[in-house]
This record gives sequence, structure tokens and C-alpha cells, in this order.
Amino acid sequence: MGCRTFQSFCPFAFALLVTLLLYLLHKSNARVERWKGRGGSGLGTCDLFHGNWVYDDSHYPLYNTSSCPFIDEQFDCQKNGRPDRNYLNYRWKPKRCELPRFDGRDLLKRFKGKRILFVGDSLSLNQWQSLICMLHVAVPQSKYNIERIGNLSTFLLPEYGVSVMFSRNAFLVDLIEEDIGTVLKLDSIQNGNSWKGYDMIIFNTWHWWLHKGHSKPWNYVQEGAKVEEDMDRLIAFRMGLTTWSKWVDSNVDPKVTKVFFQGISPAHYNGEEWNEAQSTSCKGQTEPLRGSRYPSGSPRPVVIVKEVLANMSKSVTLLDVTTLSQLRKDGHPSSYGIDGEKGNDCSHWCLAGVPDTWNQLLYAMLVLQDKTN
Repeated sequence: MGCRTFQSFCPFAFALLVTLLLYLLHKSNARVERWKGRGGSGLGTCDLFHGNWVYDDSHYPLYNTSSCPFIDEQFDCQKNGRPDRNYLNYRWKPKRCELPRFDGRDLLKRFKGKRILFVGDSLSLNQWQSLICMLHVAVPQSKYNIERIGNLSTFLLPEYGVSVMFSRNAFLVDLIEEDIGTVLKLDSIQNGNSWKGYDMIIFNTWHWWLHKGHSKPWNYVQEGAKVEEDMDRLIAFRMGLTTWSKWVDSNVDPKVTKVFFQGISPAHYNGEEWNEAQSTSCKGQTEPLRGSRYPSGSPRPVVIVKEVLANMSKSVTLLDVTTLSQLRKDGHPSSYGIDGEKGNDCSHWCLAGVPDTWNQLLYAMLVLQDKTN
């Protein structure tokens, strides 16, 4: 019984088959796009960025700080006298899956002969130093070179031809000295030329957009011809991040360069956020919050980041570390940072510590993206 017998049925069956194939193709592409930063964070039922912290002193920390000579004083909490050690032993457990253990040798093989660049503020420095420590302890016998020229720091493993660099740039958009003073130009990225030619870039900005008073790093904010002494910081942040997104859309080829955006890293200065007294901070905290939910929810800039990324034409993967880091009120240097007892750093993170998990997640996403592709 062929199509000549059922002439009216065969065209319908063929059309139905084509429709089904197109639907499956659309669903497959949509899943990949969500994985690549359009709001999702995993494949299937696994969500890498939602879960809880589990105590695991048999596998964590991933390295001893004494074996990594690259850690800045401000992040080396153990060297600065922090007496407790439990904060070093927590493992991130995503819901419905296990986070793959970081394999430094595998990452070096994947990026053999290539260059990785972190661009951002001191929280990017935090993550960069974490990654080079993780790579160094993975191949401790390999010779390395490390240098800093201006705002660019470079860690090179000649055996693998892998360079991991950090470019300090707190706003991504231009901060320029002019006759009237220091101007934050929300619609200009002249420094973007130095970001071209890399195989992977991890961008970050937010921390310095909040600074006010004497710590405010600009005298004026400019967008187009409009110059102001200050403006709503969330509006300014959105404008600056949109300028960055347009630069990526115009200058990055996703087939050549993988692009990530490091999610908003939280601070812990107000205990009301996690149902303690407002005067409570990260100081004296020795364990994470239990569960997977942060009582006060996501910071407002998280919404801006996701909206800007969603409107981009090029694929940028969000390293959505905000919630998992919010749960780690115990992970900051507090009084064991660069200022000692005089300070209370609840913005940066101890190393070893939370940024190591950020890099585990970065590695997991690279592995899963390669499997998807």
C-alpha cells in the first residue's frame, strides 16, 4: 500500500514529519542557547548554580595556600592568622547532579597554546589568583612565569603554552582624566582594543559602581553630551553594561573566543539580609547558611545583568555565582585581610575558598559546552 493508494494521506504525513523535525530542532537549539547564557545554567534537570554547601574535609580545600605563592596578602586569611579552618572544607552540591571535580591538567590540555583573560575589578583578581593556584598545584613541577606590566598581570605555563591573564578594569567602560577631572564615560570603550585576540574572556564589573564620597573614583559621569557629577548608580550601571554588550556584539567571534560574565559577587555587611541583626557582618562567621535560598533574595544588579545579556546578539555565558556566594557569609577575610583588626573586608573572599568553586563551575561549563557542541 503506497502513496498511490493513499494520495490524500501521504502529503499530510510528510508535512507532519517535517513539522516534527523542525520542532525538535528548535527545542534542541533553544536548550543550547539557554545553556549559553540566555537565563539557564545547566542541561537537562541539572542546575549548576542552585544547590547547597556540604561539609567535605576529605576533598577540600582544593589546595593549601602554602603551596601557592601567588595569593595576595588581602586574600590569604590563614597566613593573616584566621584561627578557624572549617570554611575551607565546604563543597558546592548542585541540585540533582554532582559538580565535576576540577581537573587542572585537562583544562591546560583544552587550552594548550591559548590565552585566557580576566577583565574586571579586585573580585576578578580574586578569581584569577584562585585559578592560577588551581593550575599550579595540578602541575607543580611545571615551570611558570608571572609578571605584571601596568594593569595587566600574566601567568604563563610554557610547557603548555597557556597564558592566564588579569586586566584590572573596574567599570569596563572608560575612566579618563580630562581637564575637568576624572570622567566615567558610560558610552565609550576605547580600552576594548586590548581585549581582542583571546581564546576565552571572563568579564566582571559592579563592585566599584557603589562607591561614594571620598572613595568615588570619578568626578563626573558622561553619557553622550550630558555631563553630571553623579547619577543613579543602577541606571549608570545599566548604561555602562549595555555599552560593553554592544562592544562584545561588534568585536567578538564566538567561534574563536568564549565569553563569560562573572555574576554579581555579594558582600555581607548587613545581617538583616540573612535574618540576623543589622549590625552583624561577616566578622566572626564560621559556617555557611543552610539550604539553597538567601533570605533577602538577589541583589538588584543581578536583574540588570541578566536583562543585558538576554538582549545581546552574541552568546555570552553567565557564571551565575550570586546565590551560592550569598550563602557563604563565612568566606570573607573580615579582619584577616590586608588591614587586619582595623579593617573588616566582607566584599572579597579568602583563598583558598569560594572563588575556587567559581572556577570549578567555569570548568564544568566548558566541559558541558564541549559535549553539547
